[in-house]
Amino acid sequence: MSTSTSHWPRFQKFFTRYPTLGFSIDISRMNFDEGLFASMQPSIDRAFEDMKALERGAIANPDENRMVGHYWLRKAELAPADLRDEITKTLDATLNFAADVHQGIVKAANGKLFTRVLIVGIGGSALGPQLVAHAITPAKPPLAIDFFDNTDPDGIDRIIQQIGDELATTLTLVISKSGGTKETRNGMLEAEAAYHAKGLDFSKHVVAITGFGSELDKHAIAQGWLARFPMWDWVGGRTSVMSAVGTIAAALQGVDVRAFLAGAAAMDEETRNRPTRENAAMLLALMWYSAGRGQGLKDMVVLPYKDRLVLFSKYLQQLVMESLGKEHDLTGAVVNQGIAVYGNKGSTDQHAYVQQLRDGVNNFFVTLIEVSKSRDGSGIEVEPGFTSGDYLQGFLRGTRKALADKGRESITLTIPEVSAYTLGMLIGLFERAVSFYASLVNINAYHQPGVEAGKKAAGEFLAQMGKVAQALTSQAIQAEAISAMTGIDTEDTWHMLNHLAANGKAKVQRGTTPAEDLFSV
Repeated sequence: MSTSTSHWPRFQKFFTRYPTLGFSIDISRMNFDEGLFASMQPSIDRAFEDMKALERGAIANPDENRMVGHYWLRKAELAPADLRDEITKTLDATLNFAADVHQGIVKAANGKLFTRVLIVGIGGSALGPQLVAHAITPAKPPLAIDFFDNTDPDGIDRIIQQIGDELATTLTLVISKSGGTKETRNGMLEAEAAYHAKGLDFSKHVVAITGFGSELDKHAIAQGWLARFPMWDWVGGRTSVMSAVGTIAAALQGVDVRAFLAGAAAMDEETRNRPTRENAAMLLALMWYSAGRGQGLKDMVVLPYKDRLVLFSKYLQQLVMESLGKEHDLTGAVVNQGIAVYGNKGSTDQHAYVQQLRDGVNNFFVTLIEVSKSRDGSGIEVEPGFTSGDYLQGFLRGTRKALADKGRESITLTIPEVSAYTLGMLIGLFERAVSFYASLVNINAYHQPGVEAGKKAAGEFLAQMGKVAQALTSQAIQAEAISAMTGIDTEDTWHMLNHLAANGKAKVQRGTTPAEDLFSV
């Protein structure tokens, strides 16, 4: 199939569109055999049943004995009866709070309108709001936005410097379900210190989004913060953008939040009951399964041909990799599942790594995201008869053909434009595809033991570094000697000592080898 004409019959067979949404999915350039649908039918049927049970409120995260309810956030009537009112009231409360900020009913401590919002969070608590901020906020939003999404002090300092005197009119949102996430705790303390350094009362500028009764919730009450909004244990961080985690920040920036939720709900509706051949979410999951032989043997490269979707691949990294990257399946068998995700945007990537995609190792499949509308207004012609948007379309189609000519697989998703509604559609589509794929390979998509293991290891490292610091004296000593004193691994000890020295908490005299380095206070 080397010519566009010979592709036509397969394209017609495997092209699916939802006219009312302006959405389509084309899987014709994936190298699957049509027998895939029949051979996978028992697993497909189970995946549909698993999804129905999940949406009815069954325990879908058995390791933590939790329901999984992010689908309820955009259609509360699907939720168990005792949660529906809370979901609706919380959404209303977040939008009302944002409106109060815009109207000056809620003001900064100096009596002025808030002009900026600072998000303090990590993972899904930052990635979702970051995607929304980049993709669908107005060019000149009512409030500008910044993020503390790491515990990097240099990054924090740069943000504070960029905000400058506007800190006095900056509203801070601290987002942490448990209140125990160290990166977010650190960011909160850094923000508080920055406010205090300018003589500002932090409590008059800060809102908590957290679990009821969490340490952060208690702290916010004790300190008299402006407001508190809930994070529920049945919503994971990577699927929280349509909860208060995302809706407050989005509304503050002038996003039509109800349209965002409606887009996700519309995609949910289309992919909830449609049969496999018409179900975009199941088709995605099956293509992932086919490309990677059900073992994640191929990476997913995400190429949205629109600048405003540049963060979508980063958002999908967490959604897909944290959900599907699991050592064990639901029976306890070791399966080491997962799909690696990377990407940036087209046509930028044609001047970066598309060269390897076409001519290098064939260990991937591409997801191209096409946006039909080039821009608002007509624009100019950069050549007679052709606009910049025409070129962007040409590069998308050219990349797709160049990949297909070399036997490289691709999926093409099309949306009419980038808006609150269509971004909601895309997020809803991938959330359901992740759920379906998890059922196909029999894993729990809703826990993250690897993340928890990393947090535990970091805590142990810090506790050991405290012991190493206490062991230092004014007499210079080698890492091996401190290791013998503390019982801590020598290499870890050496790294801890170097960190202490680099940050003014120790002195170092370099030897010819790491073993000869001398440390003191």
